[in-house]
Amino acid sequence: MGIKTWQHDRLITGPVQASVSDIEELNRVFSDSFTDRYRRDGMIGVRVPPLNPDIWRYAIRDAGEGAMLWSDEEGELLAFNMVHYSGVEGWMGPLAVRSDRQGEGLGKLIVNTAVDWLKDRGATTIGLETMPRTAENIGFYSSLDFRPGYLTVTMGSPSTKHSIAPEYLLLSGPSGSSKAGLLERCRERLNLAAPGYDFTREHQLTEELGIGDTIIIEEGSEVRGFALWHSAPLANNKGPDEVRILKLFADSVDTFEKLISSTASCAARSGISRVTIRCQTARKQAYSSLIMRGYQVSWTDLRMTLDGFEETDVGEGVVLLSNWEI
Repeated sequence: MGIKTWQHDRLITGPVQASVSDIEELNRVFSDSFTDRYRRDGMIGVRVPPLNPDIWRYAIRDAGEGAMLWSDEEGELLAFNMVHYSGVEGWMGPLAVRSDRQGEGLGKLIVNTAVDWLKDRGATTIGLETMPRTAENIGFYSSLDFRPGYLTVTMGSPSTKHSIAPEYLLLSGPSGSSKAGLLERCRERLNLAAPGYDFTREHQLTEELGIGDTIIIEEGSEVRGFALWHSAPLANNKGPDEVRILKLFADSVDTFEKLISSTASCAARSGISRVTIRCQTARKQAYSSLIMRGYQVSWTDLRMTLDGFEETDVGEGVVLLSNWEI
């Protein structure tokens, strides 16, 4: 059951768990609120399109009980927050409050609810990403004890430029116990570098929903790295136009470069012309490698973490990229 509370003498209900039947309403609030955000930032001509329903299905199922909705007095969607929890890593996004009800303290409510939910589940990293040009957002999250860190830089390159790749495995290849064993080896190797991190659910959901795959580099039976990617378009009513890397682990920069080449090769063979990756600037060697390969910057986000719940340090030379966007 949802919790009922008063906010400026107006009744709201929530949070309740989202389901796929909520996608149409989610898309309406998502598109309107983010378009309004861009307009207030001076980007008058930008209209944020609805998300692909397949991306919403992934977001809702990945969040599980963390897919939180709030409704107004008439039962209409008022706000949402997709709160994700993988191992010890917790993050939120997308999240939005309906444009006509902003400024009532609802943003604080949905963020604090998410923070409490993640703390209750033992998250040691709690974060989100926001546009670095939006001082209002940065100030708002800072007032809730989130602190700015480094940038996440969205970078892209034509897939045909780097289509020669080393040997790699696709998670979609093996079946049954072989697939389960491969996933377990990925989890164990990631946990060795970043204790408590676990992307198993994301690997499984991506394949189950048919929206992407995972490339795995092995040496013998030892996993050296993996890259989880989606090829389903983000915007509704569009065809596949890019492969997006969401999660990546590499035990060295050399393995990172092999993963990037393998992803480009996989995209090119599928007839997809572009590869994008959201690279955290804290991973300087990985960022430099992408620049040297000709990857170009198209967008930036500011990574913010809750005070006392910062990201885990990884070993020297290790590359760990965990996308905090869908």
